Amino acid sequence: MALFKRKAKAEKAAGEKQGQMKVLKDAFALVRKHQPVAFLWMALSFIFVISIGVILGLQFDHPVYFTIIAFPIAFLFAFFIFTRQANTAAFLSIQDQLGAGASVLMAIRKGFTTTAAVSVARNQDMVHRSVGRAGIVLVGEGSPAVKQLLTDERRKMERFIPGVALTEVIIGDGNGQVPLRKLQKHLKKLPKKLNKIQLRELRNRLKAVGGLNMPIPKGPMAMNRNAKIPKR
Repeated sequence: MALFKRKAKAEKAAGEKQGQMKVLKDAFALVRKHQPVAFLWMALSFIFVISIGVILGLQFDHPVYFTIIAFPIAFLFAFFIFTRQANTAAFLSIQDQLGAGASVLMAIRKGFTTTAAVSVARNQDMVHRSVGRAGIVLVGEGSPAVKQLLTDERRKMERFIPGVALTEVIIGDGNGQVPLRKLQKHLKKLPKKLNKIQLRELRNRLKAVGGLNMPIPKGPMAMNRNAKIPKR
């Protein structure tokens, strides 16, 4: 029995290692495609930290000792730059695709639950609904006409669930809009207006009215399945 348990643990560890390697491989592919300059910055940062270690070593007459200490620090610093660039590359890989906002919203690990495409226009503008301690957050993506779609969805929320804090967000790089790469951070910075009990009641009320979802047009969203959105 103990032998089987050890074998199962070894297989599980091997599977987890393979999964981590695949994620790292995908991240490298994304960075190479969308942020190739990142590898240059990684190399420069590594050399910079090593150089500081050598200089300090010469200063204190222990060059080998300080270089050995600087090596893991340089590696961690370069890897930190890589992870930041990988996050940016992941957003760049999907930013022009239909449903990109929904993917980013649904990747938020905790604090918000998102229902994608609660309202969709013929031109494929869409509104997503996220529910959290900030209340109901309506997120629109598409053309400038999505503002009307947001207004219609807001009126529907106010009619069926009055008195709940509502926030509207439009994804984009224009004035008053939120860039896709900053969407998760923007939602998490919204002021908390509901306690846990109120949030639970809100979610129950949404379920009671069927979520107030609009039918989604037939056909899959043109999403890049290989893009890894960072969970936060």
